[in-house]
Formats: sequence, C-alpha cells, structure tokens
Amino acid sequence: MASATMVDNSMKTLFWAWLHLLCLFNMGFSDEADVVNIGAIFSFGTINGKVAKIAMAAAVQDVNSDPTILPSSKLVLSMHDSNFSGFRGIIGGLQYLEGDTVAIIGPQTSSMARSLSHLANELHVPMLSFTALDPILSSLKYPYFIQTAPNDLFQMAALANTISYYGYREVVAVFPDDDQSRGSISALAEKLADRLCSISYKAFLSPDSLATTQEITKQLLKISLMESRVIIVHASPPIGLEIFNVAYRLGMMEKGYAWFGTSWLSTVLDSTVVSAETAKSLEGALTFRPQTPDSDRKRAFLSRWDKLSNGSMVRLNPYGLYAYDTVWLIARAVKMFKDRGRVISFSNDSIWDGLTRFEGGEELVRCILDTNMTGLTGRIAFDAHKSVMNPVFEILNVVGNQTGNYRSIGYWSNESGLSISSSPAVVWPGRPTVKPRGWVFPAHGRKLRVGIPNRVNYEVFVSRDENTNEIRGYCIDVFIAAIKLLPYPVPYEFVFVGDYENGVNPLYNVLTNMTATNAFDAVVGDITIVTNRSKIVDFTQPYIETGLVVVAPVRRLNSSPWAFMRPFTLSMWGVTWTFFILVGVVVWILEHKLNDDFRGPPRKQLITIIWFGFSTMFFSHRENTVSTLGRMVILIWLFVVLIITSSYTASLTSILTVQQLSPSIKGIESLISSNERIGFQAGSFSQNYLIEELNIPKSRLLPLTSPQHSADALTRGLVAALVDERPYVDLFLSKYCMFQIVGRQFTRTGWGFAFPRDSQLAMDMSTSILTLTENGELETIHKKWLNIGACGGGGEDSEQLQLKSFSGLFLICGGVCIVALVLYFGSILKKFKQYSEPSMGSSTTSTSSTSLRLKRLLSFIDMKEEEPAPRKHLEMHADNK
Repeated sequence: MASATMVDNSMKTLFWAWLHLLCLFNMGFSDEADVVNIGAIFSFGTINGKVAKIAMAAAVQDVNSDPTILPSSKLVLSMHDSNFSGFRGIIGGLQYLEGDTVAIIGPQTSSMARSLSHLANELHVPMLSFTALDPILSSLKYPYFIQTAPNDLFQMAALANTISYYGYREVVAVFPDDDQSRGSISALAEKLADRLCSISYKAFLSPDSLATTQEITKQLLKISLMESRVIIVHASPPIGLEIFNVAYRLGMMEKGYAWFGTSWLSTVLDSTVVSAETAKSLEGALTFRPQTPDSDRKRAFLSRWDKLSNGSMVRLNPYGLYAYDTVWLIARAVKMFKDRGRVISFSNDSIWDGLTRFEGGEELVRCILDTNMTGLTGRIAFDAHKSVMNPVFEILNVVGNQTGNYRSIGYWSNESGLSISSSPAVVWPGRPTVKPRGWVFPAHGRKLRVGIPNRVNYEVFVSRDENTNEIRGYCIDVFIAAIKLLPYPVPYEFVFVGDYENGVNPLYNVLTNMTATNAFDAVVGDITIVTNRSKIVDFTQPYIETGLVVVAPVRRLNSSPWAFMRPFTLSMWGVTWTFFILVGVVVWILEHKLNDDFRGPPRKQLITIIWFGFSTMFFSHRENTVSTLGRMVILIWLFVVLIITSSYTASLTSILTVQQLSPSIKGIESLISSNERIGFQAGSFSQNYLIEELNIPKSRLLPLTSPQHSADALTRGLVAALVDERPYVDLFLSKYCMFQIVGRQFTRTGWGFAFPRDSQLAMDMSTSILTLTENGELETIHKKWLNIGACGGGGEDSEQLQLKSFSGLFLICGGVCIVALVLYFGSILKKFKQYSEPSMGSSTTSTSSTSLRLKRLLSFIDMKEEEPAPRKHLEMHADNK
C-alpha cells in the first residue's frame, strides 16, 4: 500500500514537471514572447518631456523597422506621465515593475531616480535616464541606474573652468533645494575648489517648482547687497526664467554683472519661443549645451522633426537626440543579450507582492555598458564609472533681445579642456564687451574694519599723532594711495591692536589670525609675508622688499693701502679740493693788479693760482698778499684749513693707531655655530624663523623691545648679534652708527596687506600697488618716510668725517670770497666811470676821443695807482743812466 502510494506521488510529480516545461515552451514561442517591453516615466508637460516623447516614439518605430536589430521581436514602449509629481512617478515605476518590463527610460528628475533605483536594484530592472544627471547616481550604490547623457559632474567642470578662465574667484549659486540641484552644486563647489575658486553664497529656493516670485525677489535683493557679481542659475526652465525676469526688473542684468545658466537655459533657447521681455532679460548670459557632432543621420532626423512633431511648437534640442539614442541603446543591448544565448524571463518574489524580478537584468546591464555604437549624439560608449565617454559642452552667449539669438563662443571637452574663441567678443549684461570685474564692494555694507599694529617703536611705519589723533606712517600712506586707485569706493576704519601704554608691540601672528577669523576685514602694517600666514590669509602684492640680516658691533681691520682716504667722505674730499682752487682764483683776482707775485705770462699766473691754493694746506705759500681784501680772504681760509687739517689728522690717527679687532660674527652661519645669544625684535616673525628653520634653541634667543634696548644689549654684550628685517635695521643703524650689518641677507620676502582667504579686494589692491610702483608714487612715499641719512644701513664708516660737519666753515669762507669780489669789482666800476667821462671844454665827440678813453681804461686796469715803481724797473732805469 505504501509502495503504491509512493509510485502514485512520483507520477504526479513527473506530470506537473512536464506540464510546467510545456507551459514554458509555449510561452517561449507565443506572440507575447516576441514583445520586448520597455517603459518611460516623464513629465510630458515639460520641454524635455515633450521633446523626449516625440523622439522616443520615432526611435521605437525605427528600431522595429530595422530587421537586423530584433528580427524575431517587437519593441513596445509604454509612457507614463508623472505630471510633475514624484508620487505619480513612483506609481508609474511600480506599474512597470509589476509587468514584464526589461528596462525603464527615466525618470526625469534625480530625486525620483533615487527612490526608484532602490526598487530597480531589488528587481534587477535597468533604468536609463538622460535628464536625471545628479553625479551621485553614477556611483556603485546604483548599479542598475545608467545615465545616457553627460552627468552634471562634467557640466560643472566646464562651468568651473569657464569661471576660472575669466578670472573670477567667488560666485553666487541660485538653485532649488532638491536632490538633483544639491548634488550638482556640490560637484560645482568641488570643481571650483580645484581652481582656487569658491561659492561665496548659496541661495536656496523651494523645490519642485514651488518657488514664488516673492521668494526669488527676496533672494536676489540679498544677493545685490553682496560683493560677488558672478551669479550661477541651476534650476528647471520655469524657475530659471523667472529668476532672470526678476533680476532684470531689479537692475541686476546691467553692466558689472556676469550671469551663467546651466544647460536648462540652452534647452529653453533651443526648443521654445520666449516673450520679448524674457528674451531681453536673458541678454548677456552664458549657458552650456551638450555638444553633438554633425552627421548625415542627425541632419536626416532634423529634417523629419516637423513631421514627427505634427506641427507642435516645441523644437528639437540635444536631449531629444539623447532620448532617441537611449531607445536604440536598449534595443542593441537586448540584441546582444539574446546573441549571448540569454532568455528574457521574470520570476515572482514572495517578498515583493505583485512585482516581478527580471532574471537577466544583471546581464542586460552588462550588455548596455558594453555597447559601442554611433547614434545621433555621436559615439555612445561608457567608461568604468558608467559615464558616457568623452563628453563635450558648447558654451553659448545670448547676444540679442529676441528668442534664439545666441552664438557659440567656445567648447569644453573632458579630454582637451576649455577652448574659448577670441572672436567675436562676448557680450555681457548691459551689452559691454569688456569682461565685468565680477565683484564690487557693497554700497550698503558696513565700513571695512582694518586692523593696524599699535607700535611702540619704529613708529615711522605706523603711528598715531597724540595731538590730532591722525593715523599716519609709511604703511598707512601706501594703503591709502592704493585704495584710492580702486575703481569703486571702499569706506574703511582703522582699529589699533596692541598694548601701547605698557610698551608692548602686538604679535603679528595674532593680527593675521584675527583676519582669518573675520574679526578684521584686513590688516595693514609692516606685516611680513611668510608661509604660515599665507596659509590662512591672502596677501597683496608686496609693497616693499625685506629680509633678515645680522647686525653686530664690529669694525673692519684697516689693512687697505688707501686707508689715508677714509677720514673724509667722497663729498668732503670734493668740496675741500674745490675750495683750494677757488681761494687761489679769488686771491689772484684781488692781487694781480697790485702784486708782482701774481703777474706775468698767463702760464705763470695759472701755475701761481694752483700752487698758492694748495700750498695753503700746509701754510707754506711763498706769495705775499698786499691788498686788504686779499689778506682778509687768506685769514679766513687759513682758519678753515687749520680746522680741516686738525680734524683730518685726528681722524686718521684714530683709524691707524686704535686697535680694531676682526669680528667673530661674520654672518648667519658663524652666528649659528657660535652658541652665543641672539637678539630679535619682540613680536616679529624672526623668532619663529630662527627656531623652526635654523633650529636655534629658544634659550639662545633674547627678545628686544625697542631700538634702545637693542643697542644696549649689543653694547653690553648681552647678545652677540641682532637678527631683524632690513627696513628696521636701516632705521636702527641710521641712529646707532657703531653697529654694522655683517654677512649677507639670508631671507628674501616682503611686506603686504592681509585679507581673508579668497578676497577679491586683495587682488584689486595688488593691482593698485603695481600701479603705484609703475607711476613712481610708491618711491615717493618711500623717500618721504624712509629717507635714511648719515650711516643709514651701515653703508658708510662711522668714523668718516661728513661734509655737513664743516658746512658752516665752507659757507663762511665762500661768503667772504663773494664779499671781497663784490667790493673789488665795485672799485673797478667806479674807476671805469671816471675814465670814461669826456674832457671839459671838448666841443666834439669823435672817434679819436673814444679811443682815448678806452686806452685810459686799459691803462687803469694794468697800472699800479699810488704805488712806487717796482724795484726791478728802478734798477733798469739806473743801468740806463
């Protein structure tokens, strides 16, 4: 009995197995098996939805008309209108997943795609979209979701590259707060950061086309008060057009602004006719469009479009071409799937009540990604990240106030990068062809808070007048001159930082940190540009070069054969020798008429002048002076010579006889190895440099709070040398001449003004500083405040006698010479008048009388009036007798 029961059960099992196989066999060869079902989920009231509907229907027709693609099958496309509703889109997706659908085209938005992709992952149904282009959807998290158009990561790379090309560093992004926009804007921020640019403000709008005109107006008014004038609009076409309309009414589509619209704007320009007012509001904007190469197939499809659209007002755009190619991509993937011996089959899963799982879904995904075909959009192939290969975007400029009036200005390729055409010029909002600066200082903003160091020493750089409370100094003058050159007004106020009453300079690292934390909008002063500060703030172009040098109390050994020249400076030598000759000339003028020692042939008189002048240096002149004026000049000059020679002798004696040791510190290298203490200016960056860069122990460093403190420390030997920046050292040595710079300058940097990171004002101020350099104004300011005299910078020997020390004596001597010459030539003029008067009783004035007066004048110049005949003449007269 049991055995019979077992046989009976075996027969039943075999029967049901045979019946099941028969059903499967009949299904494989029935008419239903010849149908390949695909679905599409779109909002067909949108621009892309309208274009995609026409293009997909045409593609299905063309696929079924080609016997080489699916010869024994028929492609059937079902379309579901989500009608701008995410819920309706999900319902449509569930309907397709309940049936035997091998692939779904769509959905249209990324937020809906994220929801349906989880179902697709479970039911192994591939989803292909050319409009849901959030870069996140290309990740491994969504293995069954494939983007058949370039995702927004590439478009944002093109946008960031274009923004960087035009020199903009900060932009404002306006976009709806939904999944698709957030992912795309995050990609934009990443690509901008790669080019040292950033999004300064994100203007969020309500998602799903819910943003109102009032909300848009509120955001744009806020943006109009900001610095950045570069605005990016990433939205759906209705919201995007309303943003531009509101911006136009607010005067934000005028000169000075730069507007960028993502591919939604090119879609509007390609496919619709906008009003004249809307077209005017778009003029000057730049937008991006996926570039599709020209081909015979593309031109043929364009010629068919009017017939396919059945008189519809919607025109073809690139996303219509992607819709057409997506259908063909599925058809070719299904063909490859079948060619690999796979059978389209579905199974019910008890977990998903009513839903079916596509058993070959994983294989079909591989077939889609392995497809390499040429479509209306060009080559269709995918890389390892499921992204279409070699995407290219065309850059368009809206140049007219009528719809469709735009032109191409360049291209961006994932392989070759950005290429901008040099002609024609880009037309920007307000119709200028000159690139907008991209930012302005807010007209309604608060004053720029500028931090400045409240220095207790070296106040020539930054100081405050105690009487007038005026802030002044070299750094202040440079800042004011630079800010006046900006093409826009910048109101500012200075804020002192430092404990001036207690005699403490501020720490400059603290100042720059306050800028980085936005406690200040800028820091102006003697701020050195160093690496650790540049990491947290942006510096302007340096307005003065600087670097660290070593100062020590040393003098050079006098082993030079020209040491005898060192007591006087070059100018002192020149003036002294000039006066030797000048005095010789003056004495000759005063004496040659009365003194035979100064008469004779011209050559003899010239030698006498030179000899007499220089012989007074040693008081050894042999010529006597007989005139009162000559004796007066000689008396004053010999007094000057006495002072000069005495000073020269004393200085030369000191130079040659006082023992002078060669310095043990010859530069930074010997200072490091000496193990002696080193002084530095408290608050400067030199301490960190000596410790971190030169590895000098902190115990060897002594902070010095003032120039007097530094001089005292060097004099008393508390430190072997002082390490400080060159501008400070030059001022220090102009007062303390007993110290000198030793060795070379061992760092090279500069002073600049500090601004927060990515500050446009820093760039414009750098341009102003370069202008000050080129027009010479920076040098004028430098001479005004840093015109170092005497031994400034240690360039001259402190023991040299300066010209200014003897200027009084030379002025007195020169004055006496001038007075003597005036009196002498006055007497000549008086005699000239006497001899030039005609004789009394003369009745005629003839040529002979004129000659007679001339002879009298000449005889006066040469004769010795009221002087006895020279001894030589008397002796000759006696011999004649």
